[in-house]
Amino acid sequence: LAQVWSLEQPDWHCKIDEGSAGLVASCWSPDGRHILNTTEFHLRITVWSLCTKSVSYIKYPKACQQGVAFTKDGRYVAVAERRDCKDFISIFVCSNWQLLRHFDTETQDLSGIEWAPNGCVLAVWDSCLEYKLVLYSLDGRLLSSYRAYEWPLGIKAISWSPSSQFLAVGSFDEKVRILNHVTWKKITEFEHPATIASKRTIVYKEVEKSPSVETERLSFPPPRALASSLFSTQSKYEISQVPVSLQYIKPVADRANPKMGVGMLAFSADNCFLATKNDNIPSSVWIWDIRKLRLLVVLEQLCPVQCFQWEPRRARLALCTGTSRLFLWSPAGCVAVQVPGEGDFQIVSLSWHSSGDSLLLLSKDNFCVCYLEREEV
Repeated sequence: LAQVWSLEQPDWHCKIDEGSAGLVASCWSPDGRHILNTTEFHLRITVWSLCTKSVSYIKYPKACQQGVAFTKDGRYVAVAERRDCKDFISIFVCSNWQLLRHFDTETQDLSGIEWAPNGCVLAVWDSCLEYKLVLYSLDGRLLSSYRAYEWPLGIKAISWSPSSQFLAVGSFDEKVRILNHVTWKKITEFEHPATIASKRTIVYKEVEKSPSVETERLSFPPPRALASSLFSTQSKYEISQVPVSLQYIKPVADRANPKMGVGMLAFSADNCFLATKNDNIPSSVWIWDIRKLRLLVVLEQLCPVQCFQWEPRRARLALCTGTSRLFLWSPAGCVAVQVPGEGDFQIVSLSWHSSGDSLLLLSKDNFCVCYLEREEV
């Protein structure tokens, strides 16, 4: 069951019941007028129109990490498909859901697809068992194929820069490779060592401190606000002196999906910075200067980083660690913010509003909206 509410018309509501087909995923189309529901066992994707109440179907969607990708302008959608033990891509026009292109891909077991922000190039990457990145044009032509090495585990995540000039590829070998949009060859690669030795890199370390309270001002029983602060710890950042040894976890080699390699990476809105997380060092976020192609900042947290995301309009990074604190970094510095509220609100995921003025913070059972005050210019 999927339910939809209108923020402007409280009386309007919508309920979509997939019935016996089941529901494993649901997402909006970019125009906000259609909802795409994926049924159980990935039998099909059902496209529901909120305006005309019409229904369209997309058959054979592949059950993979990222199988549906919309272009940034919302005109086209690419869907990964699996037919007769082969991988295919279908490109649909979002205005009427008509098929535009259908072609097979040079992959053994396709793992994900993602459009460049300009909508001209589609990146397709293979499963972790084979290092292969393939790039296609909008009309299905093969533009380029990239492979960094052959036998070890391969690609874990990719990220396009907002200008579509760079493609960052995170791999299981703990490196990020930056490809250019002209030749699709590697410009540079970033390593993630456990020891930060360069004096040009700033290392911010999160520290916890209990607030100091003057004992002569205490009354019994203490006021509710004071009582909660007495037993809570406050968090702040301190600058560490290099060299700094980060907390490194050796992966368990005999289990599936080992916690190793670069699994999270994202470019800032102005193309100037790239944030990465190496799963071997789960409590740290690395921020790279793309203009100088060097490591700029490392944020060392007390708990493993669950999620990070750049603000859509400027270079400000928000991250969470499964605690009740939100962490923000910008070139001016970084800050830890305690989320006010009753009970223990542990943030496991977050999402920026497109304006950059507010954040959606999600815990396991609840969510809240965090509003940021802008400085008056």
